[in-house]
Amino acid sequence: MAIAHVRPAAPDDAPAVTAVQREVWTSAWAGFLPAGLTEGFDDEAVTAAWARTAAGPGLRVATEGDVVVGFCLAGAAGEDDVADAVGAVPDDAGRVGLVATLLVSPRWGRRGHGGRLLVAAAEELRADGAARGITWVPERDAASRAFYGRTGWEPDGTVRTLDAGGRPLREVRLGGSLDLEYAPEPTADDLGLPLL
Repeated sequence: MAIAHVRPAAPDDAPAVTAVQREVWTSAWAGFLPAGLTEGFDDEAVTAAWARTAAGPGLRVATEGDVVVGFCLAGAAGEDDVADAVGAVPDDAGRVGLVATLLVSPRWGRRGHGGRLLVAAAEELRADGAARGITWVPERDAASRAFYGRTGWEPDGTVRTLDAGGRPLREVRLGGSLDLEYAPEPTADDLGLPLL
């Protein structure tokens, strides 16, 4: 197995980040997103957007060898992200970090890349003054909810509905501590199951 690593993204990582996003959207999230949204996926526009994002802080990539296998975008949470269902903003709103997205290519899953990305994002958020973290995941995305649950991040009861290409997409907000340590994700072998 090649050496796995997490590092800040560079603008030239944008095509690989786009490829991971497209792969997750068209496979792991195929049941959550409307087909029209993925069919209209504009690789050139998405790549340009990721290149601009990579020029600043907050975007990290997971690599195995020289291959970008996942990415995470994190930063300060906005008021809309931390507000409760009636719009009330908590007292600690200025000290909440947001994991805006964390995606790992399904073919590179269960190798610890997601855990390494989340720990790196948590370290960066803490360094920037955040005391706790939040993220939004599709309500029906059991895999992501289980992943965050292993770190102690749990649903806080807040749900939002986004317009995903004309189809509603319900997301739940999860949150928890930023004091995280890397622990490898369980594999089928750890669970006493055959590796497939």
